Amino acid sequence: MKSQDKLVPSLKFSHVGLFARDMDTQANFYTSVLGFTETDRGNLQVKGGVARLVFLSRDPDEHHQIVLVSGRPPEDHFNVINQISLKADSLEALQELYRQLKAKNVDELVAVTHGNAVSLYCRDPEGNRLELYVDTPWYVSQPCRVEAPIDLPTNELLAWVERHARALPGFKPREQWRAEMAIRMGRGT
Repeated sequence: MKSQDKLVPSLKFSHVGLFARDMDTQANFYTSVLGFTETDRGNLQVKGGVARLVFLSRDPDEHHQIVLVSGRPPEDHFNVINQISLKADSLEALQELYRQLKAKNVDELVAVTHGNAVSLYCRDPEGNRLELYVDTPWYVSQPCRVEAPIDLPTNELLAWVERHARALPGFKPREQWRAEMAIRMGRGT
């Protein structure tokens, strides 16, 4: 068996853990602004003391998609998290999230298209970068990031994204790209 023929274990994003300075402010942001449910909260004995934990999820099949952990130091130094990406269930839902985030004056809110997705980027109360997104039916070569007119009616926004994507290198239907990737990953023919 060649090394490229090895089976690669299947992995899907499960959750992210964030150190928090202000647990209640962070938990409130994720529950009241982004619609997560607090599934559990408690303390854990850790080296050097006790950590407070808050577990959050938007999926009843997942106990937690985000866990907040006390102990983030007050100093502003390099944050090891680049972004936390959360997938919305529809373009309409993404547009509604945009309206809600804008109404709450969330920091650094911007809507973009990557050709293969429409995304909102913003910061949570402690400066962690969030990406809220939906996939499009297309693939384009990455990286690609262009501001998108998220306020358009949904059908017009999708048409705008498609016109833009069709002009980019590598454009193809997502299903074609997926089939090609499945072969490259040794999971299809």
